[in-house]
Amino acid sequence: MTAVPDLRRPEALWAHMRHTLAFYAPRVMDASGGCFQFFKDDGTVYDRRTRHLVSSTRFVFNHALAWRWFGGPVEDVAHALAFVNHAHRQPQGGYAWVLDWHEQRATVLDATNHCYGLAFVLLAHAHAAEAGVAGAREGIAATFALMEQRFWEPAHGLYADEATPDWGIGPYRGQNANMHACEAMLAAHAATGEARYLDRALVLATSIAQRQAALAGGLVWEHYHPDWTPDWDYNRHDKTNIFRPWGFQTGHLTEWAKLLLMLERRLGASAPGWLVPTARHFFDTAMRQGWDATHGGLVYGFAPEREGGGVCDADKYFWVQAESLAAAAWLAVRTGDDAYWQWYDRLWAYAWAHLVDHEHGAWYRILGPANEKLTDEKSPAGKTDYHTMGACQDVLAALGVVPPART
Repeated sequence: MTAVPDLRRPEALWAHMRHTLAFYAPRVMDASGGCFQFFKDDGTVYDRRTRHLVSSTRFVFNHALAWRWFGGPVEDVAHALAFVNHAHRQPQGGYAWVLDWHEQRATVLDATNHCYGLAFVLLAHAHAAEAGVAGAREGIAATFALMEQRFWEPAHGLYADEATPDWGIGPYRGQNANMHACEAMLAAHAATGEARYLDRALVLATSIAQRQAALAGGLVWEHYHPDWTPDWDYNRHDKTNIFRPWGFQTGHLTEWAKLLLMLERRLGASAPGWLVPTARHFFDTAMRQGWDATHGGLVYGFAPEREGGGVCDADKYFWVQAESLAAAAWLAVRTGDDAYWQWYDRLWAYAWAHLVDHEHGAWYRILGPANEKLTDEKSPAGKTDYHTMGACQDVLAALGVVPPART
C-alpha cells in the first residue's frame, strides 16, 4: 500500500479520481451500446449482457466527471446517455430496471418503474447537459415531468417509490428514492439555473430531514407505509436488498448531512436555519453509532433505540465511507470545527488501507466486519465508483475548487 497522501489537497483528489477512472477505461465501453457493468477485482468483465438502470445512469455521471475535470471525450458521455434513453426507455414512458443486452437488442428482464431509477435518470441528464450533450437539457425537463406525473404525492411533499410497467403505484414508500431525488434536483438546478428544481430539493429535504425524522427519534428511517408512517419491520431479516436495507443507515445519515449543506450553500441568504444543525446531528450520530473502534471504518447499519440499539449490519461498504468523508469535508468548511477534518482524515486513512485497490484501481465494494474480503466482484451492477469519485468531486466543491473551463 502506498502512503496516504494529503487528501485535503486538490492535486491528491484529482490523482485519485484519475486512478479510479483508469480502472474502468477503456474496458467499460461497449461499442454495441452503453457500458459493461460487472467487473472482477482485476477489471475482468464477468457479465457482458446484464444492464441495470442504476449503473447505466451512473456511468453517464462518471464520463461527465472525466470530461469536467480532465477533458475526457464528450462522446463518451453521449454514448452512455444514449443507452439510457434508447435501451432502458420503455413505450409506456418509464425506464426498465434491468435489461439483457445482446446483439444490439434489449430484452427487458425487470420492467418495474422505480423513482430511485428516475432520480438517476435525472442526475444523468443534468451532468450530460453540463457537458453540452445534445438533448440532455430537454431530458432534464422531461424526466422531472415524468416524476411529477407518476410519483409525486403533494399531500406528503415526497415521491412514491415503485410502480408496475403500466404505472400502478405500489404500497412501499422509502426515503432513499427521495434522497437521491434531492441530489438530482440540486444537479438539475446547477445545470439549468431553474428555480423549480432548487425549490423541489428544499421540499424533499424538509419532508425527510424534518417531518419524517421527527417520527423516528430525529434520524432518517428508511421504510414507510403508504401514509408515510414508519414501517419498522420492512426487510428486518433480509440483508440481500442493497437498495432497501433495514435499520438506520450510517451512510444515508452522512449523505443527507452533505446534501443539506449543499442545499444551504445553493440557497444562500434564503436558506432556513435548521439545515446546518440537522446536518451536524445526522453526521455526529452516524459517527457515534457507526464507527467500529476495533477494526476501523463505518458499519452499514444500526438498530433504533426502540429495538435496543446497537449495530445490525457490521459489514463495511465502500460507499458509506466515501459519502461520510465528503460530508466531513463539507461540515469542516462550513462550521470551522476541526473535529470534522479529523474525521475526514480518519475515514480516508481507513479507506486507503482497506478499500482502495492500489494495484488495479477503484474501491472494493464490501468487506466483512474485520475488514476481510468477502468477494472478488469489485463492481457488480449498481457500483460504478460514482460514490467514490463523486466524493472527491464533492470535497473539491466544499473547498471552492472549480473545474477548468470546457468548450
